[in-house]
Amino acid sequence: MTKIPTDYVNYKSTPVFEKDNVPKMFLHLHNTKAGVYGQIQVLSGALKFYGFRDRRGEVEQELILKAGDTGVSPPQYWHKVEFLTDDTQFRVDFWAQQSSDIVVQNLSERD
Repeated sequence: MTKIPTDYVNYKSTPVFEKDNVPKMFLHLHNTKAGVYGQIQVLSGALKFYGFRDRRGEVEQELILKAGDTGVSPPQYWHKVEFLTDDTQFRVDFWAQQSSDIVVQNLSERD
C-alpha cells in the first residue's frame, strides 16, 4: 500500500467512526483531495478497503484491515470502505505537505 511522504504532517483527524455514526460518504465511492493522503486507523474489528482505478473504474485493490492495521489512500484516489464486523471502529488521519495551504489553514483553526 502507499506510503505517506516523510515531509507530510498530520493536520486533521476524524472522530472515531463505527456503524452508527460513520458518514455515508465513507461507504460509497469518494476520493481524497489533491495533495492529501488519508490514513485509515482500524481500532477494533475489521474493515475492507476498496481502491478503484478511477471514478467509474473497476476495483484495483481490496485490503482487509484488522484492529491495529493502517491503510493509506493517496491524493485524488477513488476508494470506499465496508464494515466486516459489528464492532469495527476506525478513524482517518489526513496528511499533507507541511508548507501547504491546507495545513496552514487547519493548524491556524486549532489556535
